[in-house]
Amino acid sequence: MFAVGVRLIKELLTELMTELGVEHVLTGDNTLRWQSDWTGSYTWKPALVVRPASTEEVSTVMRIASRYAMPVVPVSGNTGLSGGTIADGALMLSLDRMNKIEEVRADARIARVQAGVILQDIHNAVENQGLVFPLTFGARGSALIGGCLATNAGGSNVLRYGNTRDLCLGLEVVLASGEVLDLMTSLHKDNTGLNLRNLFVGSEGILGVITAAVLKLHPRPKVYATAMVAAVSLEDGLKILNRLQDETGGMVEAFEYMPRFYIEQHLKHIPSAREPFSKAFDVNIMVELGATSPNDTTEDKFGSIPIIERFEVMLASMMADGLLLDATIAQSEAQRKEMWHRRELAGELTVTQNKLVINDISLPLHTVAQFLVEAEQELQKFDKEARFLIVSHLGDGNIHYNIWPSPNGYAGEEDLRTVLENLVEKYHGSFSAEHGIGISKVGSMARRKSKASLNAMHAIKDAFDPQGIMNPGKVLPPVAD
Repeated sequence: MFAVGVRLIKELLTELMTELGVEHVLTGDNTLRWQSDWTGSYTWKPALVVRPASTEEVSTVMRIASRYAMPVVPVSGNTGLSGGTIADGALMLSLDRMNKIEEVRADARIARVQAGVILQDIHNAVENQGLVFPLTFGARGSALIGGCLATNAGGSNVLRYGNTRDLCLGLEVVLASGEVLDLMTSLHKDNTGLNLRNLFVGSEGILGVITAAVLKLHPRPKVYATAMVAAVSLEDGLKILNRLQDETGGMVEAFEYMPRFYIEQHLKHIPSAREPFSKAFDVNIMVELGATSPNDTTEDKFGSIPIIERFEVMLASMMADGLLLDATIAQSEAQRKEMWHRRELAGELTVTQNKLVINDISLPLHTVAQFLVEAEQELQKFDKEARFLIVSHLGDGNIHYNIWPSPNGYAGEEDLRTVLENLVEKYHGSFSAEHGIGISKVGSMARRKSKASLNAMHAIKDAFDPQGIMNPGKVLPPVAD
């Protein structure tokens, strides 16, 4: 519980209600919607929730909060997995009313949006203009773009388009003091001092509140070629990916690994689920190509689409070379959606267990297969009956390594996480790929980041937020004595 007195809370409430309106300053049971994350893993009770409708109102909130030294926790769609919005006794600043798509410029391939716009709404707005904002993941129907920026979200298309940071040209940020930092440029090149934009993207609300952004758009593929393939071994995954990239000129948008146990859990928990193949295989990968060129997408007189035909030839060639055991190409949009649905239910499948240790790691691509073998061996030394629900953005080395401990062999979350992190460090990987740090990985930061790195981060935090009111307790461990 943050130590802000009851009298000061009442005074703060009065000021905020005067500035924002009573209906947009919530307390008590009216804050229930903001008292837990979507998984139910984290719960809290904020002192109040404010819902500003403009950058000016966010600035006002921050000026008032700063005057009272009131902790502020920004919240977007609250779809995170790392406890980044825990706010016991704090002021939660919801961006859900700042939901305007201010401009889409098809000629410049940019969109200007407020931070509270739902990711799916951005997709819908630009699709009609033949464009795509390629950031996508399972929670796109509820995640807000401000949260995506604050966590530097990744998703399934990082392989081709990069993380959220790579899709952002400009930002508007309100600092702890209430000062508005206008970085809303649409420039692709700007070499004028330190890159403040990239500092705020991925900062998880500990430096300021992202209120708007300029986003980079891309041509929308006219044809998607999507398939489930069964590889002979995971070691062959990189060979398969590289061949597809070489033969298509870099058209691979998604390369998603689902091991057999994941498929089994999908079949168990989803009534409509089907096996991806007529036989069960250990290494299942969903591949998607996105084609924009008329040479690849224009039907011939027989109704055939060139990229689909080429895809079939490529997969047949890899089967002949002993890299694939089977392959199924989607023949309709419904079949494509079924393939994507199988992959995007990973979050729901993860939380079917009461005890779980969520890990979001990344590794050099060539080490993934060996890492997974060694990780299972090491973790089962601590818990022989533990199970591992793994799904991976294999094309960029991101693995969601979720541990389901056995009821009787549970070694403790931090113990199991430490074992995994030791291996990640051995393989020169990262203990956090796209979920962010939040509160769940503060211990990991203390264990794995160098003293010099942590000191530099704290110095930056202190410069932007000298009172320490921005999302306290997240990302950075306390300064060591």
